[in-house]
Amino acid sequence: MQADRRQPERQEERRATLRTVAVIVISGTATALFLLAALLYPDIFLERVFYTSLTISLVYFFFLVVESLTLRRIKDERERYSFRRTVSILKFVVVAVILLRVWIDTNYIFVAYGIIGAGIAVALQDLFKNFVGGILIIVSRTYQIGDRIEISETMGDVLDIGILATKILEIHARDVKGDQATGRIAVVPNGAVLSSRVFNYTMDHTFVWDEISIPITYGSDWRRAVSLFLDIVRRETAATSGRAEREIERIGMRYYLPRREVEPSVYLTLTDNWIDFSIRYVTDVRRKRATKDDLSRKLLEAIEAADGITIATENIIVYDGGPVEDA
Repeated sequence: MQADRRQPERQEERRATLRTVAVIVISGTATALFLLAALLYPDIFLERVFYTSLTISLVYFFFLVVESLTLRRIKDERERYSFRRTVSILKFVVVAVILLRVWIDTNYIFVAYGIIGAGIAVALQDLFKNFVGGILIIVSRTYQIGDRIEISETMGDVLDIGILATKILEIHARDVKGDQATGRIAVVPNGAVLSSRVFNYTMDHTFVWDEISIPITYGSDWRRAVSLFLDIVRRETAATSGRAEREIERIGMRYYLPRREVEPSVYLTLTDNWIDFSIRYVTDVRRKRATKDDLSRKLLEAIEAADGITIATENIIVYDGGPVEDA
């Protein structure tokens, strides 16, 4: 099953390698042709075109070798994808820097860099901001492919991290509740990581805390209700709680993380109409809605079967304007 999931990624890697080889072959052929032309017809333009094609050939060949050797050591699919995206950005940057040196006179190269930098900062500030954001995301690993994140009021699973934007499979929108996919792909500019908060739900662990609220009447046996609810939730979330405990210990080795309670707990709140039971538990971040549904069904079944525990409801009396009789 895992091999089937890896097959599309490996096919994309092969296609990317073929594209790189095609660029090397085409630019290598152009290098030979323009070298011959420059020898037969000495001209500064032909010479610069020759160096341009040579630069592209050598840079792409160098990164092809580096990428091939490195990918042999990387087994994780997300790591492989992130590395390939990093290499594609570096190729673009290296080629652009060298070609500036080729096409601009040495005496004015630093002036040209300054002018181009100022032009980019003023005229293309959003584009430059997104480009820097893309590099920051990859280098600092703010999020990776497959992470569940929330950024710029968009929540979802990361599908692709490009040079300028990130594609996210949206979840939990206005039309779809409960942390389930809407089917829409949101494109978020990478510059958003520089100006807004990023919530990563799966960076270092796979769980989140969630709660279920149940109103119980004041006439119910609230002590029995607490015991009943805890027994059910502990039994159903035992595996997740154990995994969360281990992940918290691992996180504590990297960050300062005070002790966190992962065992289910019940908190009571007294209201005017009922006792509010807030049941807190840990759940897998991708099964939040499914876990809440499963627990809600089991809790309802337990309440129906138990004596002395009644769910409270809010009653609304509509007055039609007629005389009010004493009860």
